Amino acid sequence: MPGQQHPLIAHKISLLRDARVKPKQFRELVNELGIILGVEATADLDLIETKELTSPMGQFQGVKLKDKVAIFPIMRAGLGLVDAFLSLLPAARVHHLGLYREKATLLPVEYYNKLPRQCTVDVGFVLDPMIATGGTAIAAINMLKDWGLKRIKLVCIIASKPGLEAVQTAHPDVEIVVGTVDEVLDTQGYIVPGVGDSGDRIFKTFHD
Repeated sequence: MPGQQHPLIAHKISLLRDARVKPKQFRELVNELGIILGVEATADLDLIETKELTSPMGQFQGVKLKDKVAIFPIMRAGLGLVDAFLSLLPAARVHHLGLYREKATLLPVEYYNKLPRQCTVDVGFVLDPMIATGGTAIAAINMLKDWGLKRIKLVCIIASKPGLEAVQTAHPDVEIVVGTVDEVLDTQGYIVPGVGDSGDRIFKTFHD
């Protein structure tokens, strides 16, 4: 899980946690963290040579990404990480996965899935700022494996220790890139100290 000790990630997550942070700054911090985590998550993508090119100082061998890459934000909070990943992977496809956590049971419920009939993706990045119980992430990965995707990476900013362990147990083959891990998950399924409801804080949908 690269990135856990990165000083910039620690600094920005500390800002993100602050209850005084307004939605605009919260979105900006999520985007900045997404870029840092995205660089780490893409560090082992394969390259292929293209052709000889010329710089102002001489010739060099061109390269490009070999893999067909797609981004899978889990709605709605995962949308906050999309721009960061598209800034790094502008040619990536974006496939939205609609899942929410039922409040009483804390189990994931699927409500949106428009994946194409055939999987033509080599590497998929599942995006969700928080892994709380891990149920939503597990369900999303199940959907992608059923679709035929073989190489999946899960990217999140904060995970609870129980949720992270649940995902690792269910999908030991999936690489998880996480900014930091919080020990506590409360009885309502929220990470403590966490950041609260990341979707509400991104989209300013607070309820009195």
